[in-house]
Amino acid sequence: MSKIHPTVSKIYDQEELTTTTTNSPSVWTVWKKSSMGFHGSDGFSIYDGKGRLAFRVDNYSRKHKCFAGELLLMDGDGKAVMTLRPQILSMHDRWSGFKGEDGVETSSSSRVFSMRRRSVLQGGDEAEVFMDAPDRRSSVPDFRTEGCFRRRNCKIMDRDGQEVARIIRKEVNESVTLSDDVFSLIIQPNMDAELIMAFLLVMDRIF
Repeated sequence: MSKIHPTVSKIYDQEELTTTTTNSPSVWTVWKKSSMGFHGSDGFSIYDGKGRLAFRVDNYSRKHKCFAGELLLMDGDGKAVMTLRPQILSMHDRWSGFKGEDGVETSSSSRVFSMRRRSVLQGGDEAEVFMDAPDRRSSVPDFRTEGCFRRRNCKIMDRDGQEVARIIRKEVNESVTLSDDVFSLIIQPNMDAELIMAFLLVMDRIF
């Protein structure tokens, strides 16, 4: 069976993607399947450029988002990285990200960000991210998405309009493209990979 971990995207040169320098983008493969491998188990498995399991979500549910609970983002070893929690009865499908694991410390003081659909219309494909800060006064989002996540063709931009990450369809070769459950994530240098992974999981729930 063919490996699903990162192969070269046409958008970037292969050497640029595989190098470990901080001046080059990193490429990841996202597989919408639990690393636990149980029959019927849902989740996410995210592999780095060397094919190593880097992040995972084992408590993902494909139930309707109104009935799905919070998500726990873990590293490859199963250590909790971030808890993602939906806001009940939110017209904009707002979610919040907290450091650590549920039950340990998920108060507002540990909140890292909140993310919401930009439009209340269910057909909208754009989201906004607001990083948590005690003295925050600006209503301008720190990050926003552009494009269509459901089609695996979108970008995450910072508040200056610079691309920090991109989601694209994963190609095995020029004639074979994998299903939507396997796709590529390209992260620009000096961007927190844990944060981008958390954004990706929320996008999967709200779009």
